[in-house]
Amino acid sequence: MNGSLESAHRDERAPILVLGLGNILLSDDGVGPAVLHQMADDQRRWLGEVEFLDGGTQGLALLGHVSGRRAVVIVDAVQKGEAPGTVYRLTLPQLRSVSTERASSGHESNAGELLAAAALLNELPDQLFLVGVEPETIVTGLGLSPAVEKALPAASDQVACLLNELC
Repeated sequence: MNGSLESAHRDERAPILVLGLGNILLSDDGVGPAVLHQMADDQRRWLGEVEFLDGGTQGLALLGHVSGRRAVVIVDAVQKGEAPGTVYRLTLPQLRSVSTERASSGHESNAGELLAAAALLNELPDQLFLVGVEPETIVTGLGLSPAVEKALPAASDQVACLLNELC
C-alpha cells in the first residue's frame, strides 16, 4: 500500500524540478537559493510543470525529490577557475567532466552523492542540467559578493531559457 501512495505522490508532482543548492551561510555558496529567490515572481509561469525547491545542503535527503522527474535543473556555485560571476550551463556529461577536473563548491560531496545515488538507483532523470555561477569567495558570511550578485539575472535567464525548452 505504501508503494501505491508513493506512486500517486509522484504522479501529482511537477515533471520538472529546479533545485537550488548551496549554503547561504557561506557567502557565494548561497547562489543556488539566491537564483530561486530572484525567480520568485516568474515561477507562476510554469505552474504545474515545474517545482522550485531550495535544497540547501541536504544532499542525499533530496533523492526523493529528484526521483521520478522528467528533467532536473540544478542551480549551484561551481568553481572552474573562470572570472567570478561567470555563468555556466552544463549537461550531465559536462557536469561529470567538471567533477573529474576537481571543480568544487562548499558542498560538492552532497550534490555528487545525490547524483551518484540517483544513478545507482536508476532514478536520474532523462535530462539533467546545471546552471552554475563561479564564486568569488566561499567563506563564513551572509550575502553574495558583488560579482556573483551581478550574475543573478544572467543565471536566472539561463534557468528560464532551459525551462522554456523543456516545457
